[in-house]
Amino acid sequence: MVTTLKRPFFINLLCLVSASLAIYFEMVGNREIYVFLKPLTTILIMSHLFFLPNTSFRSGILAALFFCLVGDVLLLFESYFVYGLATFLVGHVLFALAFIKHKGFYLHWGSFVALFGIATALFFWLKPDLGAFMVPVALYVLLISFMAWQGIGTFLRDRAKPYRWIAVAVLLFMFSDTMIAIAKFKSPFYLSSLVILGTYWLSIALIANATYHVVTKEKG
Repeated sequence: MVTTLKRPFFINLLCLVSASLAIYFEMVGNREIYVFLKPLTTILIMSHLFFLPNTSFRSGILAALFFCLVGDVLLLFESYFVYGLATFLVGHVLFALAFIKHKGFYLHWGSFVALFGIATALFFWLKPDLGAFMVPVALYVLLISFMAWQGIGTFLRDRAKPYRWIAVAVLLFMFSDTMIAIAKFKSPFYLSSLVILGTYWLSIALIANATYHVVTKEKG
């Protein structure tokens, strides 16, 4: 039987293998295997939370990850990009709500100015190339920035290790989505799959691991 302490290690190992293979097969153009492994990797990350006590924090994060999973599938198809964007947008709202419900709304002007300032500059840099995507992307930038702000707020309120992971995770999520925007609206770049998928999966894995540790400590 896998103990409570060993379970995250084995799940993380499976996630690493699945993510590495998914990135490899995407880079070499084997779409069939990539289409299978991409959602599988996210499901494996979600599995950290499957058998935890049903706390509000666990439920909120799991719901957010579910929308990430749906977004992963939709983004496999170019024609569904807007729908994928919308599902990730819902995911960010759910992440933010989970952070706020767990630790409270945190008003920190320094992180607000930094995050929203960078996001605004990025949006106006992308704006000439957005075309019909301008409004959806603007809304997405606003909501992911808010999610990241509140994720960092959990760490500013509580410096325990899980909240440090969440703070790093939300920044990685913003970075990954920035790279997606650059690749789609500006110009594809070398090793984009490795950079985008690697930082995305690391981000949600950190959130899942943090949630696992928070819930097991609360219910331990």
